Amino acid sequence: MSKLTLNISDETIARAKVYASENNRSLSAIIQSYLDKITLDKDTKDDLEEIKISSFVKSLSLKNTLPADYDYKKALGDYYSEKYK
Repeated sequence: MSKLTLNISDETIARAKVYASENNRSLSAIIQSYLDKITLDKDTKDDLEEIKISSFVKSLSLKNTLPADYDYKKALGDYYSEKYK
């Protein structure tokens, strides 16, 4: 796996983070999926489109209700501070 640096406006990134959070996906996965969709040949695209996720499997996914700017490290630190007083 390679890293890639992109220049994207702050507003676009903020909207993308909200979208990713609402859809339980990472921005990396969304971007990779998009790039695969526009760059793979038709036969490969057809194979990918055949793989569907059933509604039952989707229902097993945990809905992420945390805000996009949630600081889990701070929350964990606060939790431990309270626990070990």
